Amino acid sequence: MLQTAASPSPLVPPIVAGAQPMLAISDLHAAYGQSEVLHGINISVAPGEIVAVMGRNGMGKSTLMKTLMGIVPTKSGTISVDGTDVTTMKSHARVAAGLAYVPQGRMIFSTMTAQENIETGLTVTGSRRVPQDLYTMFPVLLEMKGRRGGNLSGGQQQQLAIARALASKPKVLLLDEPTEGIQPSIIREMGRTLKKIRDERGLSIVVSEQVLSFALDVADRVLVIENGSIVHEALRADVDEAKVSRFLSV
Repeated sequence: MLQTAASPSPLVPPIVAGAQPMLAISDLHAAYGQSEVLHGINISVAPGEIVAVMGRNGMGKSTLMKTLMGIVPTKSGTISVDGTDVTTMKSHARVAAGLAYVPQGRMIFSTMTAQENIETGLTVTGSRRVPQDLYTMFPVLLEMKGRRGGNLSGGQQQQLAIARALASKPKVLLLDEPTEGIQPSIIREMGRTLKKIRDERGLSIVVSEQVLSFALDVADRVLVIENGSIVHEALRADVDEAKVSRFLSV
């Protein structure tokens, strides 16, 4: 379900006619100064689909996420969320349009309590109270709601960052390397949580990742980015693990 602005990609069949993608990225170019780092990215994510974007460090995964959120400016191309063009919007307006972002390293507010961290995600909704279903989904955060974010474990901080993102009631959830620095047992639990989020909330999820086992556990489709371009894609059932591993090896 990858598409190009002009002709269909040879890698992937085009989107089914009439089906509007929840996230559509068309011929996306982005640069740091004069140095272009994304070279014509085309990705379309269906409603309720989980897509893993894989690649080694420095290949463009985090830049793609930051460009989608407006942190890195778009040089050319378009980004739309549920049919709304967000390409020229500021980051906060993209959140209001339905994008939510969990950055690499989680970036929680370490001196604020867990509850206060989640409340920062409520600003676009007009609500002031943390929805109970977030605590139902992440019961440890209910136990820890009065504890400072900096005193939580890595896995608990990741849950907190996801809960904060979900507080904005997004349509598309972007997670940048969520397994980084987290122990294997917690990674498996996170995989179950992401699928539960998708199933219960109908969200589309895009996750950038280097851990192939995690990607295969959660994703409906796997893409590989290399030097700022999508070079491989497969549905989960068709993934050639050896081939993808070669892309990920240094």
